[in-house]
Amino acid sequence: MQKKSGNDNKIKKTINILTGKLDIKVQLNESKTAKELFEILPISSNVNRWGDEIYFSIPLKADIENGIEEVDIGTVAFWPPGSALCIFFGKTPASHGDKPQAASPVTIIGNIINIEIIKELKEIRNGEKIYCK
Repeated sequence: MQKKSGNDNKIKKTINILTGKLDIKVQLNESKTAKELFEILPISSNVNRWGDEIYFSIPLKADIENGIEEVDIGTVAFWPPGSALCIFFGKTPASHGDKPQAASPVTIIGNIINIEIIKELKEIRNGEKIYCK
């Protein structure tokens, strides 16, 4: 899905990540990795949980871009060592404070748009089927 942003005439890319009854809307940023992800959609995988992070393997190989470990709630990132897409919605086992922390540096590729869905992400379980389109 694509949509035009307000007044800058740039095309903003959005994707939907679906699992169970949830439809997570994500606005992608302009990173190379986000663009590469958009090109391989649709994809499906199985969820893994790590604290208040879900991650799942995707068929993408990409180098780290501006790698960061501590992220904001609602961040969507690519984790190169696991070729995985990560959705951060709270503390992880690596967190030192209230912010999510990845196991190792990730490339931020976007943010959840429908932020009100965050609390419902805690209901997602290991092994659930997940789709990106």
